Amino acid sequence: MRILPSKCILLVVLQMLIFTNADAQKKRKSITEKDMCAYLMVYFKDDTHGLYMALSKDGYSFTDVNNAKPIIAGDTIAEQKGIRDPYIYRAQNGMFYLALTDLHVYGQKQHYRSTEWERDGKQYGWGNNRGIVLMKSKDLINWSHQVLRVDQAFPELANIGCAWAPAMIYDEVKMKTMLYFSMRFGTGKEKAYYTYMSDDFSKMETLPKSLFEYPNGVAYIDADITNVGNKYHMLYASHDGTSGVKQAVSDSVHMGYVYDPKWYDSEKVGCEAPTVYKRIGENKWVMIYDIYRINPHNFGFSETTDFINFKNLGRFNEGVMKATNFSVPKHPAVIQVTRKEAQSLAKKWGLNMKF
Repeated sequence: MRILPSKCILLVVLQMLIFTNADAQKKRKSITEKDMCAYLMVYFKDDTHGLYMALSKDGYSFTDVNNAKPIIAGDTIAEQKGIRDPYIYRAQNGMFYLALTDLHVYGQKQHYRSTEWERDGKQYGWGNNRGIVLMKSKDLINWSHQVLRVDQAFPELANIGCAWAPAMIYDEVKMKTMLYFSMRFGTGKEKAYYTYMSDDFSKMETLPKSLFEYPNGVAYIDADITNVGNKYHMLYASHDGTSGVKQAVSDSVHMGYVYDPKWYDSEKVGCEAPTVYKRIGENKWVMIYDIYRINPHNFGFSETTDFINFKNLGRFNEGVMKATNFSVPKHPAVIQVTRKEAQSLAKKWGLNMKF
């Protein structure tokens, strides 16, 4: 069969585009810890239910990029006009993903709704949201967003009572982004469930399954998984008599987590939302947790090299950890960023900070 010259040209162009895209993918995937020079923290505040970002050069002192004002207002991206529990993740395809709880706990007070909750609290419990906000960006500045209605994703989820604190990790076996979050059915006990996301991070491809069963059916929320070597360390907020941080460890990202009765936070009052980030170039990890039972709210910090022994670093502005221009933060997540990424964020928000 004779191929016309125009078709030949088209085939060549298509091949060039394929190879160019493949090269771009390789470049994005080649980013390693050696390329990192700073830390980016995302968090929210109760008074605004908006998204905030803070940068740090050393992982100890953080500065809000927008002088403690939201970079994205919750009422512009969420069905409930407020977001909570932001989690940021650098995906394998080079994109940045954010997942956030679609919930405004003061929605009635702020006149976003006429009732305390979206649905009857007696039937569905405190908060009783049904959505997770999904966001995507190539540059940490320009974000697209959509609301994932968990209750509409699968018929089996129609009666969920909440979908809180989403987080993400890459499953090296499935080669997929695993989204996991706290969920309950009706007014039952909260626990973590996991699902695998579509390649475009727009929908759940698998029915969420239980990630870990706490002994005696005790509720727990706010799971955060860190892969170190061949182990997966899941820190979470246990509601076993009080609210504090516990840990479960597994050889698999989505199953086999073993219960550990030890408390890993350093607080005498209730705390939740543990999350972990690695110090650049060091065999050290920092655990942050939200101390919600103090007024004003604050974060607590601990440092570890083995996930067994944790050194208490204290709270923001009460020890080595500093929040230079913001206060009362809630529910953090931290990733490492490159110099270019940090400089770009600083420039965008007019932050006088050199990297």
